[in-house]
Amino acid sequence: MRLFDPEGPLMTALSKLADIVICNIMFVLFSLPIITFGSSLTALYTCMLRLVEDEDRDDGLIFRTFWYAFRDNFKQATLLWLICLCGIAFLYAYYWTVHSLAASFGRVYQVTFFVLVLLFFFGFLYLFPLQARYENSIRNTLRNAWLMSVAALPWTLLNLVLLIAAVYVSFIMNPGAVEIFAYLWAVCGFGLIAYLQGFLFRRAFRTLSPEQLSQNSQVAEGAIFTDEEHRTEDLMTPQESSFSNPDWNRRDDLFPSEKKTGKSRAGAGRGRRR
Repeated sequence: MRLFDPEGPLMTALSKLADIVICNIMFVLFSLPIITFGSSLTALYTCMLRLVEDEDRDDGLIFRTFWYAFRDNFKQATLLWLICLCGIAFLYAYYWTVHSLAASFGRVYQVTFFVLVLLFFFGFLYLFPLQARYENSIRNTLRNAWLMSVAALPWTLLNLVLLIAAVYVSFIMNPGAVEIFAYLWAVCGFGLIAYLQGFLFRRAFRTLSPEQLSQNSQVAEGAIFTDEEHRTEDLMTPQESSFSNPDWNRRDDLFPSEKKTGKSRAGAGRGRRR
């Protein structure tokens, strides 16, 4: 086996590393206006999920895939990001309210504050990966993010551990190397973390597969990925619910390796329950 074979493991790994660096730099640049952070993060997850699943890129140009994902998700991802900003503002106000209370009352409300923060990050972890992978209404995407975080609790906790470890090693463990780590994050850090998260998200998404539904029906049965009244153009029959085929409305333009049934957009109706 030749070391520099284009299809060999070395060149494949270097190609993925180059894609991660390109996507990371685009993510940083596209996030500078702050308001575009949601669509930029969605585009980053779109590219990283494709790398994880070894899917062919559009003409081999990862920056084109990033741009298309950024453009197509701009409106909805931006609205989701604004909702998240409102949640952050609420948590900030709640923190200062709790901080101003007397010690006896403050301890009680500090517990509720940390619970609220944990619940927020649980949902936030899945919000933009779901936006990158599925087409759905804003309400359903928000609901699915929190349901998924519970249905795939082990992978949710591993995601949190990964993020906490990355921040600790970069900015807390060695304060003298903060500038170096800040440079690394600007070049490849966000993309690398999103790439590693992609493996966890892929396992988490499988919790809604038909084989796993019997084990997760109690926590995941409320997830909505379809419209019960959505119909195909050819057969005019009810579309499958997410509990018989969770990937029916997965984005084919960004994930071409998986077959999609019917139209690409899911409605806001209720999915069928088992």
